Amino acid sequence: MQSSSLYVNPKLYDHYHDKVILITGGTGSIGSQIVMELVKYSPKRIIIYSKDDSKQYLMKKKMKEFNNIYYLLGDIRDLQRVEYASRGVDYIFHTAALKQVPICEENPDEAIKTNLLGSLNIIEAAINNGVKKVINISTDKAVNPTNTMGVTKLLAEKLFTQANLKLNNHHTKFTSVRFGNVLGSRGSVFPLLFDQLINQEPLTITDLEMTRFFMSIKEAVLLTIKAGFYAEGEEIYILKMKALKLSDLVVGLKEYSKQKQVKEPVVQIIGIRQGEKLYEELALDSELKNMYENEEMYVISPTPPDTTLFKKSYLSDYRSDKVNLINQKEVLQILKDIDPTCSGE
Repeated sequence: MQSSSLYVNPKLYDHYHDKVILITGGTGSIGSQIVMELVKYSPKRIIIYSKDDSKQYLMKKKMKEFNNIYYLLGDIRDLQRVEYASRGVDYIFHTAALKQVPICEENPDEAIKTNLLGSLNIIEAAINNGVKKVINISTDKAVNPTNTMGVTKLLAEKLFTQANLKLNNHHTKFTSVRFGNVLGSRGSVFPLLFDQLINQEPLTITDLEMTRFFMSIKEAVLLTIKAGFYAEGEEIYILKMKALKLSDLVVGLKEYSKQKQVKEPVVQIIGIRQGEKLYEELALDSELKNMYENEEMYVISPTPPDTTLFKKSYLSDYRSDKVNLINQKEVLQILKDIDPTCSGE
């Protein structure tokens, strides 16, 4: 079923039309939005694979008009179930993961089981079932990681890259997409601080000098969908993003409080949490020699990609404290997007 109300890229439509697509973590913040985008391309079948029965129930109600969406309850730690879910599949978008830095720090064994062993199950099942392409969702925290989540995502990236070279892999292409912080996703700093503001609670800020790369859910989804189209195996795709300094976010929140006519919030500095860095990075130094770009994204590839799509990149500023920062007007627009009653002016 194709949506007629929104523009559909004809190249992407041809790529995904009448295909069978599996989305792990398909009821999550990113996975569910990938589903919402993919239905526009009239795939033959979208298989939503997740372990949360409540989220599946709610998503079934929300997406009941689409008769090409199927729901499978299962855990990526279960190889037999993953292998079953992958049969007859053309493309896999692998979004399932443990993503919260503090939780992974407290439970490193569980992070390993999901982010690494679960990823190995996806790779094995995809190769055994002859899946055409697998797109792994990663994070900028995988670059020079200082926390458990970042370490597991870096190793997962390496697993997916190396999977292209496995002796029993005859045609499955594996690639990764490296996200920044996704606005509005569960655990994102914006909804947390917004709720504190509305509830007249102190704004809990780790460090005013901290910077982070940010992307909208829409940008994250389109990057992922396009990576699935471009992928030839072994690449890492990265959206060109601005960064945000937490001190600028605090100023924006205080301005927002005036628009909401609520008391200006108190700022509570809680300190950097275990495993966190003051800044994030888009790429490793060793990756820069293999970096290419177009207007909207970078791609790290051991072999030059299509030169009609990408040109050689000489990226120098790849740290979140060195790139262009989100300005105050943009901060207020983001807050408006979270709360439609905000004027954004």
